[in-house]
Amino acid sequence: MIGHSSNASELWKNLPWKKFRLNLFRLQKRVYKAIRVGDKRKAKSLQRLILKSTSARLLAIRQVTQLNAGKKTAGIDGKASLTFEQRLELSEELRAKSNNWYHQSLREIPIPKKDGKIRILKVPTIADRAWQCLAKYALEPAHEATFHARSYGFRPGRSAHDAQKVLFHNLRSQSNGIEKRVIELDIEACFDRISHSAIMERLIAPKGIKNGIFRCLKAGVNPEYPEQGTPQGGVASPLLANIALNGIEDIHQSVRYADDMVFILKPKDNANEILDLISQFLAERGMNVSEKKTKLTASTEGFDFLGWHFKVQSNGKFRCVPSVDNFKTFRKKVKHIVNNSNYGATTKAFKLAPVVRGWRTYHRYCKRKGARFSLYHIETRAFKVFNREPKQNRESSKRLLDRAFPKVPYSENKHVNVTGEKSPFDGDLTYWSERNSKLYAGETSKALKRQNHKCGYCGLKMLPGEKVHLHHIDGNHKNWKTKNLLAIHESCHDYIHMGKTAR
Repeated sequence: MIGHSSNASELWKNLPWKKFRLNLFRLQKRVYKAIRVGDKRKAKSLQRLILKSTSARLLAIRQVTQLNAGKKTAGIDGKASLTFEQRLELSEELRAKSNNWYHQSLREIPIPKKDGKIRILKVPTIADRAWQCLAKYALEPAHEATFHARSYGFRPGRSAHDAQKVLFHNLRSQSNGIEKRVIELDIEACFDRISHSAIMERLIAPKGIKNGIFRCLKAGVNPEYPEQGTPQGGVASPLLANIALNGIEDIHQSVRYADDMVFILKPKDNANEILDLISQFLAERGMNVSEKKTKLTASTEGFDFLGWHFKVQSNGKFRCVPSVDNFKTFRKKVKHIVNNSNYGATTKAFKLAPVVRGWRTYHRYCKRKGARFSLYHIETRAFKVFNREPKQNRESSKRLLDRAFPKVPYSENKHVNVTGEKSPFDGDLTYWSERNSKLYAGETSKALKRQNHKCGYCGLKMLPGEKVHLHHIDGNHKNWKTKNLLAIHESCHDYIHMGKTAR
């Protein structure tokens, strides 16, 4: 029986999270290695252990209630968050029912798309999200051992920048990119049309997990297509889509990020033959090529992919810049903050900083020279607005501008791709912790190097899958002295400030 809220709070805070992570990773590593050597029987036995594991169960609950971006989104039961007691009660429920889990219905949230259409986000309850996260802990290492090296979306240790670099390697002047074409593949309603049988046939899992995943798929089903679709909004949905689409990369030289894909054609390659093979592959999985959006484009004409515009110039040089749509969306966010009369200049600077830093960080391997992508005009406009504020002079406005538009160094096409088929579950902690550290710049990068790529709080290596937070030890965010800065896991930061942020 669980005691008062304060007791439950202390119990939750004092759980050995570091030990839990080590326990889970040890099992996941064994699952990965079993599949790599072809021992599915052993892998499924280990997956059952993960499903029963107290460490995995509590980490799954913490992930969906404290760490995930949508942690405050309610499901059909109306619960947007859980108290500490409810988290511990959910752990008991998962312990008893994880091998025979039944999903509740999904809450549907309409999301407008760029083309004016509506995408339906289907949100499971917190309990169902926790079970999916637990199942994902068991499924992901097994399928990471089988996934194609040129698949980069929603995979631990891989990113959009890897896909960006693949296109650089294939379209640069040394590769005669000026002579090549690309097929910009668009899969019609990909997540809504994936065949359930295609997923279930390829799922590497014991019966308990398979049954739970099947019920998860059926909970989000569209009555018009009862045998198709994965619920967009589920924790496991991106992984299930990757499982269904795995192998499409073998059709022809290509790069894939989830359901976004580009095929690279040499002059003698037959585009129609390749498209026929793609259509056949997708048809076997219940999907179709979107004839309206799928295009054959010369590399010299340029094309958009993952928020970037790729083009081979007339001199044969490869260029990558932020796409028009991406820049418009970013500029709209900045203007909304800068022109908001409800905020003072200091608040505006505080709100602008993460937006600008995030955009510059995402595009740090692009060409960012020139007034447009250096954000010169946007900064000039912001400075004028700041300077009009009461009690603001030119000098203080300049300081706020520097805070609102943090510099992020960029190095065109210098991203280093993940090596071959390597996976964070292969146990090479040195490789992955150092690689993860390189994803960060500035003071965060310096702190990680000082700490030998380990979390300054729990001491574990910084591995893919969890963000790094730069912690100010004295709580003063204006104190940027080296001794006051500590690179820690985002979850460890959450743990430090548990009383303020974990509820």
